[in-house]
This record gives sequence, C-alpha cells and structure tokens, in this order.
Amino acid sequence: MTTLFISDLHIDASSPAVTQQFLTLLSREARDADALYILGDLFESWVGDDAADPDQRAALAGIKALTSSGVPCFVMHGNRDFLLGAEFCARSGATLLPDPVKVTLYAEPVLVMHGDALCTDDQAYQRLRATVRDAGWQRRFLKLSIAARRALAGAARAGSQAHTASVAYTITDVNSASVAAALRASGAATLLHGHTHRPAIHPLTVDGRACTRIVLGDWHTQGSVLRWDRGGPELVSLPR
Repeated sequence: MTTLFISDLHIDASSPAVTQQFLTLLSREARDADALYILGDLFESWVGDDAADPDQRAALAGIKALTSSGVPCFVMHGNRDFLLGAEFCARSGATLLPDPVKVTLYAEPVLVMHGDALCTDDQAYQRLRATVRDAGWQRRFLKLSIAARRALAGAARAGSQAHTASVAYTITDVNSASVAAALRASGAATLLHGHTHRPAIHPLTVDGRACTRIVLGDWHTQGSVLRWDRGGPELVSLPR
C-alpha cells in the first residue's frame, strides 16, 4: 500500500484541467492508497466555507467520494486557503491538520508542513501571514459579504504576484536555518512540504544527522505526487 501526498493545486475556475486531473487522481490511484494528504493550497483562494464555487464544489464532492470509500484524506491549510473550516470538513469528509505536524509513515517519523512558514527571509510575507492567521482578523473578514471577500482575495492575489516578481528568487524559497530548526525541534529526519513550487528531494545534515527535505510540486502545467510506501518516497510528475 502507498500513502499519497500532493499540494499546490490552486484549483480555480480559470484552470478546469487542474480540477479534472485532481478528480481523476481521486477516482483512480487514490482509491488504492492508505491515505491522501493535501499539504495546502488545494484552492487558489477560499474565502469561506459558505462561498464555494462550482469547481470547488466538484473538488469537495470528489474528496467526499474518496473518504466515503474508506480512504482517509488529510488537508493542511495553505497560504491561499487558510480559511478552510468545519463545513469544508463536513462536506468533504477530510480532516484538517495543524501546520506543522509529525506523522509516522511505515515506522518513519516525518515532519509535514505547507512550507510558507519556512520562508523567513521574506519578512513582508511573514508579517502578512501573521495577520491573516489571526483569529480576530478572520472573524472580521468572514462577516463581510461573499462579493467583498472575493474582491479582496483577488486584490491579494494580484499583490502577491507583484511582490513575488519584485524580490529575489532566493527570498521566496525556504531559509536553511529555519529548515534545520524545524527538523531539530521535531526530532524527525525527514521534512516534507509544498508551497515553493520547486519539486525536489534534498539531502542535508542537521547537527550531524543525515536528513532529507522533500518538496512537492505545483499542478499548474502537470500533476505532482509523492508516493510513499515501505520502500520509501518517490516524487513523480503526472502528465496532463
């Protein structure tokens, strides 16, 4: 049996091919998995559990079909869909995970994160992250009309794209000291995350320990999945 990990699908009405590829994964390969983990940014934006659009509802229905078949699905908040809540879980059958969280895969402890908290060189982003993750801010945002929330989310996406384009490539990647600190604190030798859209398996050393950092890919032009079984992890691209 295999455990599957994916992230950064950014499902949106403007990219129906991504939605369809995700639904295909759910109805085929995922049905034979031990579990499916979605490590953030399943959606391009999520402005509240009361505001799902048709593509988002299709994804929810696909996850619900998977979990109803007996395959558990675990979802982590990303920087685009940090407002996923209880109604999302009820409609999908998925379980929301804290970020970070340590899971055991075939007797091996693995630290799992979305990955944005590791990008500590991008101080402007970290300030924004702290703001939108604040419970008071979220309560105020969710009291706005759906139209207002969608307009603000659109403006935030445009601002994020402009910010990313204006800073150095390395600024938006993970900070090596933050990676080491996370592994040190968890006691795990493997870190698995998404967010950066830079899929790879990186060997590293932390306090003399051999460690590994695995980065999931995004789904903009093709799928990306990590298959983990008793033989270890395999990071693969899924052609579209």
